[in-house]
Amino acid sequence: MIRVNLDSDEVPDRWYNIVPDLPEKLPPAIHPGTREPLKPEEWEGLFPKALVRQELSEERYIRIPEEVREALITIGRPSPLYRARRLEKALGTPARIYFKREDLSPAGSHKPNTAIAQAYYNMAEGVENLTTETGAGQWGSALSSACALYGLKCTVFMVRSSYDSKPYRKFVMKMFGADVYASPSNVTEFGRKVNREDPTCSGSLGIAISEAVEMAVKGEKTKYALGSVLNHVMLHQTVIGLEAQKQLEKIGEKPDTLIACVGGGSNFAGFTFPFIHDKQKGKNDAKFIAVEPQSVPSLTGMKSGESKYDYDFGDTAGMTPMLKMHSLGHDFMPRVIHAGGLRYHGMSPLVSLLYKNNVIEAEALHQAETFAAGKLFAETEGIIAAPESCHAIASAINHARAAKKANEEKVIVFNLSGHGLLDLQNYADMLKF
Repeated sequence: MIRVNLDSDEVPDRWYNIVPDLPEKLPPAIHPGTREPLKPEEWEGLFPKALVRQELSEERYIRIPEEVREALITIGRPSPLYRARRLEKALGTPARIYFKREDLSPAGSHKPNTAIAQAYYNMAEGVENLTTETGAGQWGSALSSACALYGLKCTVFMVRSSYDSKPYRKFVMKMFGADVYASPSNVTEFGRKVNREDPTCSGSLGIAISEAVEMAVKGEKTKYALGSVLNHVMLHQTVIGLEAQKQLEKIGEKPDTLIACVGGGSNFAGFTFPFIHDKQKGKNDAKFIAVEPQSVPSLTGMKSGESKYDYDFGDTAGMTPMLKMHSLGHDFMPRVIHAGGLRYHGMSPLVSLLYKNNVIEAEALHQAETFAAGKLFAETEGIIAAPESCHAIASAINHARAAKKANEEKVIVFNLSGHGLLDLQNYADMLKF
């Protein structure tokens, strides 16, 4: 079996919420001013009530509205699971390698899974405008598309290094009707402040979040939408793992290793959380591996002292709630790398807590290794992956080679979170085309 499909009626009708199954209670978000636990109504300045309820929910399963489920089907859910037979052959490994294809959505990534849900709930509560940030542009593309679907205005602050190096991403957003600004911009007070202090600033996701939040709190009928990090975003992405569970069951496979790249945590969480729950019930004995860039080691940096597990702001200006998470510091300015979606200073509180408790593992890879893996994947499987996704591919290759050395028939499954068809200049730069 090379491709494992599901029927449209097998798209999940519930999201899985890992909160009740955590090894310890999740620390609450803290108000940035009072430094007291954030009250539910205090979240509502940024998010609609329905998303606040999901953010704070301790229910294991939350129903997906039928309108959202139908929209997910329209954009290509359920997504297929593939076996990478040609890659296996090239590596000469006894391991069986599978990958979940989240690159086939109209936005080219897993991001529509939460963009559609967030736009729907905002529309249902009378919101007319959404603001957001984006790194590489995958999240901005997804939210722009979802806003167009539900008749909302969308404003995107795109990290300047990606705005300049990935021009076609901003064109995708504009095709969906969004306004797109390079961040730091001159349309917000904080953006202007950063530009005055550093006119050559390449930007960061933390800065872009500050700009989007500032515009949201000052606007009328305007809310903020986030593409990663928060609990409700992790929740919406679990459609990935829930589908993958059914697909592996169909072919009688039990995963030994599940791998995904990690920046803020959304595609890793969505892919692995349902399997973590299975492991708790004794249904698998898998390892869960989050792969990040060496230059942004929010998880792996704990060993070197570069990062710490503590309360920190989600943005650079200090306007967002403070979250207990692994963080490099909210004023961290990452080096410019091609995987712009992985340049965030912090990590999802849920992913952070699981890492703290050794439920998941983390790896950090240099971008040269990830692009080499992406090229091999393109040559063998015919798919050009996003630079972010190449981190998962490189890790899967490393584990497949380890299985060859040990002569073990491991089952390795990774999440292909997005395509790289708008990242070809990055490939050219790294591979010296």
